[in-house]
Amino acid sequence: MIHLDLIGIGTGNPKHLTLQAVEAMNAADLILIPHKGAQKDDLAALRYRICRDVLTGETKIVQFDLPARDPAIPDYTARVEAWHDAIAAIWVGAIREHLGDTGRVAFLVWGDPSLYDSTLRIAERVARNLPLRPCVIPGITSIQALTAAHAVPLNRLNAPVTITTGRRLRDEGWPHGADSLVIMLDGECSFRALDPDGLHIWWSAYAGMAEEITLSGPVAEVTEKIVDTRAKARARHGWIMDIYLLRYDTPA
Repeated sequence: MIHLDLIGIGTGNPKHLTLQAVEAMNAADLILIPHKGAQKDDLAALRYRICRDVLTGETKIVQFDLPARDPAIPDYTARVEAWHDAIAAIWVGAIREHLGDTGRVAFLVWGDPSLYDSTLRIAERVARNLPLRPCVIPGITSIQALTAAHAVPLNRLNAPVTITTGRRLRDEGWPHGADSLVIMLDGECSFRALDPDGLHIWWSAYAGMAEEITLSGPVAEVTEKIVDTRAKARARHGWIMDIYLLRYDTPA
């Protein structure tokens, strides 16, 4: 049996690791680290740094190249499903090569494996080809890092919170019945598609990391600054991960 630990590592800050995460990393025989290309070398480097800081034994670390999504597949969902299949095949090959059919393998997941992350879905595919027992080690999410950075509560009193993506915000607008919105996976500053009157934003890039950038204020006043800051940060680092909270002054 292969034991697979999906370990939430927070935002890449080693101080965000839980004691449970550190224990699971040290119990692993193998840790798989994805490489996402030259522009995102520092993402792999952060994982290596975390391993260097917390590993005390002889845990083996293996890096693999993360495949790209196939642009020839026009449907978004189908394109992502095919991408997950390709990643799972790489996992299976790496596990068989370095562990065989027994041992403990770990994968370090940004934030928490349960929130807008596909590692669990990939693990399900791996389990079709290997005797696999998955275990999730929860981690600090980017949402927690966002609200902590701005010292703002996630929700208003007795009000709901909706977590969604930039794609859905652009295509569907403000969700019906939503009071506070958390937007993840947005590469286009999609809040610009909303009526800015009375709308407030709390925005963070690289939340919780040393490079963290935070901006907040009325959308009508800070939009240009966020768009410009985001573009410059992405050009400087070669990648960006950002997240934001939206609320209207008057509850919907």
